[in-house]
Amino acid sequence: MIFHSILFRSAEDRAPDVSPVAPDYFADLNLDQIVDAITTGKEGYDLKPFFHAPLRDIDAIAYRHEVMQALEDSRLLGIIKTFANSMQAMRRHLVQSDKLRYREQKELWFLDAVEIYCDAVNRLTRDLSGEIFSSRGLAAFRDYAAGYAVSEHFTSLTGQTKDLLADVASIEYCVLVDSPHLRVHKFAGEPDYTADVEATFERFKQREVEGHTFKFSESPDMNHIEAKVLELVGLLYPGTFIALTNFYAANKEYRDPGIMAFDREIQFYVAYLEHIAAFKHAGLLFCYPRVTGTSKEIYSFQGFDLALARKLLGERAVPVCNDFHIKDRERIIVVSGPNQGGKTTFARTFGQLHYLASLGCPVPGKEAQLFLFDALFTHFEKEESIDTLRGKLQDDLVRVHRILERATPDSIVIMNEIFTSTTLQDAILLSKQIATQIMDLDLLCVWVTFLDELASLSAQTVSMVSAVDPGRAAERTYKVVRRPADGLSYAMSIAEKHRLTYGMIKERVGR
Repeated sequence: MIFHSILFRSAEDRAPDVSPVAPDYFADLNLDQIVDAITTGKEGYDLKPFFHAPLRDIDAIAYRHEVMQALEDSRLLGIIKTFANSMQAMRRHLVQSDKLRYREQKELWFLDAVEIYCDAVNRLTRDLSGEIFSSRGLAAFRDYAAGYAVSEHFTSLTGQTKDLLADVASIEYCVLVDSPHLRVHKFAGEPDYTADVEATFERFKQREVEGHTFKFSESPDMNHIEAKVLELVGLLYPGTFIALTNFYAANKEYRDPGIMAFDREIQFYVAYLEHIAAFKHAGLLFCYPRVTGTSKEIYSFQGFDLALARKLLGERAVPVCNDFHIKDRERIIVVSGPNQGGKTTFARTFGQLHYLASLGCPVPGKEAQLFLFDALFTHFEKEESIDTLRGKLQDDLVRVHRILERATPDSIVIMNEIFTSTTLQDAILLSKQIATQIMDLDLLCVWVTFLDELASLSAQTVSMVSAVDPGRAAERTYKVVRRPADGLSYAMSIAEKHRLTYGMIKERVGR
C-alpha cells in the first residue's frame, strides 16, 4: 500500500472537507467543548480542522480504527510520543534560529535543529522496523519511513550534519581580556591553571564564604561582546564557518513533507486517546462502533454525553449512561418527560455518538452500531433576535424549513423543544406536518418534545421517556427509557412555567 496519510486512506478522502470552521451544529451538540478539550495543549498541531471533517466512507473509518487500536499499545504509543517530543524540540530550535540577530548563531541553531530531525527519523525508523501492523496506515508509513531513511537525500543530509557538527565541536580557542581590549586566538595547548589555583588557596579556607562566581545568562540571545567573540572565532576557522553558511542556505527545505504530515496527523489519535483515558480510569466505557451506511437499525448501550461527563468528572461525579435502539421501520425517537430530566442530554448524546463515529473514533458506551450520515442537522431553541425581525414561532418554522430542504434519506436531524411559543393545538398541528415530511424522507431523527401525541404517530416513531424516581416524582433519574409517553409532559411544562409544580407550591406554602 502506498502511503498517503495516517489519517486519510487516500488522497480523495482528504479534500475538500478539511476545514478550519466548525459545522453549524457543533454548539448545539456541545461538540465544540469536546474538541476544545481534546486539542488543549496541542495547539501547535492545528488539529481542529481534522475534527471538523466527518468521513463519508465506511472503509475510511475502518482505516482510522486500525490506527487507533494499534496506538492503544502503550509501547507503540511511547515510540510515537518520543518522536513527537523530538520534533517539538526541532521546531523550538527553528523558531529560536529565526529570532536570533547574529548570523553565525542563527546558523548553529539551525544545524542543531537538523541534527534533532535526522536523529528522530532514524530512531523512529529503527523502532518501527520490527513491528508487524494490522493497521494499513501504520504499515504503509513504516515502509515509507524506512525507504526515506535510506534515500540518497536523507543519508547525505545526515552525513553532512554529523560532519559539520564534528567540525564545530573540534573548534578550540582562547579569549584574552585586557580591559578594554579583547583578543581571540586558536588554542595552542595552554595549560589549565584552574586546579592549581584552587589547590593553592584551599589551605586558607576557614569557613563557607559568599561566592562571587559570575553566572552567565541562560537566554540564547548573545550580547554584543559574545557576538564579537563568535565573529572572531569564525575568522580563525573560516572553512568551518563557510561550510556552515552554505549548509544553512542549501537545506532550508530539509524536512520531508510525508514525515511532517505524519508528525501532525498522528496527534489526532494521540490527543483523542489521551482525552478519553481519564474517563476510562473513572470506569466509563468506550467502544469501536460498527458503522453502517445502509442499515438504519442502530443501537448504543451505556452511551453518555462526553462534554457533560468531563464537567462531572471535574466535580468527582459520573454521568448517567443510557441505551437506545431502532429497528425495522422505526426512524424517529420521540423523547418526552419532565423538564431537567436528561432529554436534551440524551439528544446531544445521540448526535455526539454519530459524529464521533464518523471521525473514526471510539465512542462512549459498551457497544454501538451507528449510521454514517451524509449531513447532520440540529434545531435547538434560540432566543429571539432583533436582527432577523422574526418572532419565535416564525423563526422556528424558517429554520425547520431550511433543514427539510437540505435533508436527504441519509441525513440525521435532532430537534429540541420547538414550537413552545404557540398554543398546544397549533404546536401539535405543525409538529405532525413536520413529522410527516421527516417520515417521507425516511431519515433518522431524535425529537425532544412536550407533545406526547408525536410518540405514537406511526410505526416509524419510537417513544422514549425521561424517568423519575417511582417513589418521589420530583426526583430525576436522568435515565431515558423506551416506553409509551405518560401524558404528563405538557402539563408539567405548563406547571413549571407558572411555578405550580408540587415542589414549587410546597416551597411557597412553607414560607
